Amino acid sequence: MNTRSVSAPAAAALLPDDWESLFQTWLPRVYNYFRYRIGDDALAQDLTATTFIKAWRARADYSPDIAAVSTWLFAIARHVAVDHFREQRPVLPLDALHPLAGGDAVEYIIEQQEEVERLNALLAALPARDREIIALKYGAEMTNRAIAALLGLSESNVGTILHRTVHSLRSKWDPAT
Repeated sequence: MNTRSVSAPAAAALLPDDWESLFQTWLPRVYNYFRYRIGDDALAQDLTATTFIKAWRARADYSPDIAAVSTWLFAIARHVAVDHFREQRPVLPLDALHPLAGGDAVEYIIEQQEEVERLNALLAALPARDREIIALKYGAEMTNRAIAALLGLSESNVGTILHRTVHSLRSKWDPAT
């Protein structure tokens, strides 16, 4: 069946009957995927919104015979991430310009921010493929099988890459382990 010639209402039938349900199911995973990839909440929200807008517009192109909804949706998300990195320019975040006022809560927030920055730095140092697999596994909560299908790798290869990457990250996080 050629879905490109299917009208939008007919194409909508190829997706789950309830777009709202699809959106609610996949929104947290798509958002987390971008949080792992980008490391910035506001930008992750923007890229998540862009992904769902593109998915809505491309729903006529979706074919359940070719891929599961999750694979189709994360293929769109990956393209949105690639587009973002192509357009990316160095920007200083506003919160870096204004230090927070004192207090115990502020110290906790700063510690959390430092840990997030440290993790983001470790993730940024990974090869692109490993970073992508980590984002899909832990950000998008995809299975190894779904990641393998999306990236064109074997499920075993995905598992091996994940194991080695997580071990490497743990050793760099706490060299004593």
